[in-house]
Amino acid sequence: MKRGRKRRIPPLVIILAGAAIVIALTYTLPPFRNYQLATVGAYLCVTAGLTVLTGLNGQLSLGHGALMATGAYTLALAQNKWLNLPLSLLLAIVVTTAAGAVIGLAAARLRGPYLAGLTLAVAIVVPSVTSTFDETFNSDQGLSVVLDPPPGTIPMERWQAWLCWAGALITVLVLATLVRGRFGRDLRAVRDDETAAKLAGINIARTQVLAFVVSAACAGLAGALFAFLAQSVSPGAFPLTLSLFLVMAIVIGGLGSLFGALWGAVLLVALPTLSQSIAEQTGSQRLEGNLALVVFGVVLVVVMLAAPGGIASIRIPRFLRRTR
Repeated sequence: MKRGRKRRIPPLVIILAGAAIVIALTYTLPPFRNYQLATVGAYLCVTAGLTVLTGLNGQLSLGHGALMATGAYTLALAQNKWLNLPLSLLLAIVVTTAAGAVIGLAAARLRGPYLAGLTLAVAIVVPSVTSTFDETFNSDQGLSVVLDPPPGTIPMERWQAWLCWAGALITVLVLATLVRGRFGRDLRAVRDDETAAKLAGINIARTQVLAFVVSAACAGLAGALFAFLAQSVSPGAFPLTLSLFLVMAIVIGGLGSLFGALWGAVLLVALPTLSQSIAEQTGSQRLEGNLALVVFGVVLVVVMLAAPGGIASIRIPRFLRRTR
């Protein structure tokens, strides 16, 4: 007798359940925890896009922090002129998508360390642009973001959590739909064997560029949401270490898994908080900046030894483990 195939829960159902959980949490958590919850949602946008690029398509990017900065500065400039948050968010996504297309066209010709070097250069160059055009970007001081107050009597932190998670859940829904279809199959085919994929009629360069464009759009939305959260944007908010943390987060969470991207987003908020607590308790505030990187490294080693596929590979209900 043939075993029946297990029916997968549609991504939309999981997204709606996630939205209900987030709304419930925002009514029970204190303001600071709501802010942290909002930060997790903003990080989920970029980790979800990066895990599709790196985990499903095999392109390593060390420059997603710079793409986030592009989205953040775009939102700040737009908000300070138009004061229309939906249009500013949309413009941030469009501008970052265009930047991702340019990088993706160059990245499609590169492999391995050469691709990593290109994206690393982007992560270094983009912050320096703010100093070159200081009249527009206000150099190291950055820009403040003018925002309208939340509607009604909604507390600011709860409003931030709702908006960030709305962006995160829409991002995950779009990505889950894409990777379950032909686009996802093309990504995996190119990652596994470019020669075989080319013989199967897949356009290698176009697939890689599209993967970078989709991932850049997610990073742009994440950067815009961070500007919305902080109500300011500066080069110091998007250092090179941010790009390194993003890569480590998706590896720890589980490459190629959107559920793993969620774990990565949680770790990006939890581990720096943990390192700050350790620094305060040990009295080593001077090490606080590097301690987060050390903590990330230790967690990465432990997880890779215990679960080489990342946290998402640990045996849990199947519909939660993978959305691809």
